[in-house]
Amino acid sequence: MLPFIHGFLLAFGLILPLGVQNVFVFSQGAMQPNLFRAFPAAITAAICDTMLILLAVFGLSVIVLQFEWLRAGLLTVGVLFLLYMGYSIWKSQPQTNDTHTSLPAKKQMLFALSVSILNPHAILDTIGVIGTSALKYVGTEQFLFTFSCILVSWIWFFGLTLAGAIFKKLDQSGNLLMFFNKCSAIFIWGTAVYLMLDLVG
Repeated sequence: MLPFIHGFLLAFGLILPLGVQNVFVFSQGAMQPNLFRAFPAAITAAICDTMLILLAVFGLSVIVLQFEWLRAGLLTVGVLFLLYMGYSIWKSQPQTNDTHTSLPAKKQMLFALSVSILNPHAILDTIGVIGTSALKYVGTEQFLFTFSCILVSWIWFFGLTLAGAIFKKLDQSGNLLMFFNKCSAIFIWGTAVYLMLDLVG
């Protein structure tokens, strides 16, 4: 049971800080006309985290990060996606009876995929923390550790989606959500600039 608790607390500590992935999933819960329509973003983010955790535990992603050209490519594509995503969120409008500008499922999945996979820093964090922590376990204990890390991701992203939907109901005027969208876009653009500086540095 100790490996499960270890994995749960470790994954929760990693996923809790505000990041582009969290902001985007929350915003979809708030922007979509109903909770069900926001699930593509949450499911995609959770699946991506599951893949990264499995790769980290089994050490396969370390190979990818040994190639500088591949890391630079990930950074470049990540910057472009973040710039486009920031623009889309900045222009989006809260869902009302007469507006239908919420992101469709395919675009949600694309954006969630980009902020989950095309962020080398997130990959490094997963490998450096979860991957190395998993080395101390073998067999059933390693399975429990890995499963608990994955479980946290699924609970967290669906919880964020629900929180966004509740936020929308509390903000009947849509003004707070508009402000949140602008802040989210600025945050996403700031992350793009950060990655760009890392690319040219």
